[in-house]
Amino acid sequence: MRRLGELAPKKKLDAMLEEVDGRALVRGIAAEEVYATIIDVGLVDSTEIVQLSTPEQFRTYVDLASWQRDRVDVLEVLHWLRAARGDDDAEYARKLQRLDVELIELMFKRLTRIHDLEADPDVATEGVTLETPEGQFLIEFTVDGVDEHAMRQLTKDLMAANPFELTRFLEAVRWDQPTELEEAAFQFRQSRLQDLGFPPLDEALKVFAWVDPDKAKVATGAPGLSRPGDRVDYVLAMFKGLDPVERQNLEGEVRYLVNCILVAEGAEPGDPAALRRLSEQARDTLELGLEHLTGADPALAVDVVRECTLREIFQLGFSMTLKLKRQVERLAQEPGSRFADTWLALDEEAAALAALMRRRPLKALKVPGAEPVTFRSKRELAEAEALIARVRRQRAIFSALLGPSPADAIARFGARLSELTAQRLFLAVVSAAEVSGVVDVAPFPELRVQELVTRLFDERGRQPVLRESAGKRAVEVLSAKLSEGAGELEAMVARVNQALLADVGRRWLDEGRVDPKKIVALPIAGQPVI
Repeated sequence: MRRLGELAPKKKLDAMLEEVDGRALVRGIAAEEVYATIIDVGLVDSTEIVQLSTPEQFRTYVDLASWQRDRVDVLEVLHWLRAARGDDDAEYARKLQRLDVELIELMFKRLTRIHDLEADPDVATEGVTLETPEGQFLIEFTVDGVDEHAMRQLTKDLMAANPFELTRFLEAVRWDQPTELEEAAFQFRQSRLQDLGFPPLDEALKVFAWVDPDKAKVATGAPGLSRPGDRVDYVLAMFKGLDPVERQNLEGEVRYLVNCILVAEGAEPGDPAALRRLSEQARDTLELGLEHLTGADPALAVDVVRECTLREIFQLGFSMTLKLKRQVERLAQEPGSRFADTWLALDEEAAALAALMRRRPLKALKVPGAEPVTFRSKRELAEAEALIARVRRQRAIFSALLGPSPADAIARFGARLSELTAQRLFLAVVSAAEVSGVVDVAPFPELRVQELVTRLFDERGRQPVLRESAGKRAVEVLSAKLSEGAGELEAMVARVNQALLADVGRRWLDEGRVDPKKIVALPIAGQPVI
């Protein structure tokens, strides 16, 4: 079983089937682990594994795969029943009997129509039908293709097992309320998930509880922050230092921690994408907590995990990001940091602050459109703190440019700042200062676009680049209006000019001019803000 855990999903499945006693092997593995392998490989290619599983394992597969919050997908239940049908009819019957009767009722409620022939012997039907042996009910199947065949076969199975019991079952299907059936099946499923190690919500949320990082017991003689680009794997170091029994116990802690996170985030336990994503986030947060507790010495990771639970290490790592979030929340309350709900900062900083303000603070990536990721090193936290300090310097510059009536200045652009963005507004000011030598908080004149790009852009090796002189005049003009932040101003001017180059530089080089209507980075007078 340990060797199986080291294999890729498809090779793991092949190894199970090649084992001399594959049935015993499959049945000796935790149901959720077999389920993960089935999902990775695909149900269509894993039917033999489903058929070798115990009825209890099979019920777990259905519990994990067929629910979305408190709603069940009865077609998904049917697909698993199809996969479970093999040559051993008795074994299949045991799997079917292990499912909650409320779930089977729901399948018939949603995938068939039950007609009472005693009340209406000449009922008109549209789909495939099947009459019960005693002639009381006519079952009309409302699904097509393989699903219709599977439902018809399921009905025949129930009929062959006990035709009189089937009559009572169909009577219940006709009269029981679907909402009550689904609620009962959901409650049974929740109880079983708790037995599998998925805790109630109030217990799961405790993994995100605050602990003060400043009060944590940290190893002395810390070497400080890791170098940029270095990737120290503290989790791997932690596992490598444990003996086999300790490692097995820690693997159980890992599963429970990830289960807690799944429940706390409202993800479905059987959703493989959510499991993969949240497992990676859990590992990154553990890396952060371990780095802090070991003083950045991976050799001490095993000592830490022998003293602390994984939940405590995770809480510490998460609390370090919460500490950053609280800094951002304080920044948001400081005058001049935001106009309405929009940060007065360049795009990169605004995206970073938005990611930090999430319910679970994250690190924004510099790639446009990329989803934020989990912090995984103290260096990344230090970089975020430096970014917060940079936002304060940018705020001073925006405050000086917008003056005592920011709303009036922004209104000149004819759009809300959330649509315009502070960076585009700043580029308009920089462009006016570069071309006209004045500080003008307004959209840039369309007739002067060619003059602007001629001053800023150059060609090098058939690539558009910024001239060495680009932005220098703007910095001189704008510096006269500022009482502080000249160093940050120069960096901001260079960044927005680079954004303009990225937007239109290639077209300028290929066509010899720039069409103002195609510019996105710079708001142009007379044109709507995109």
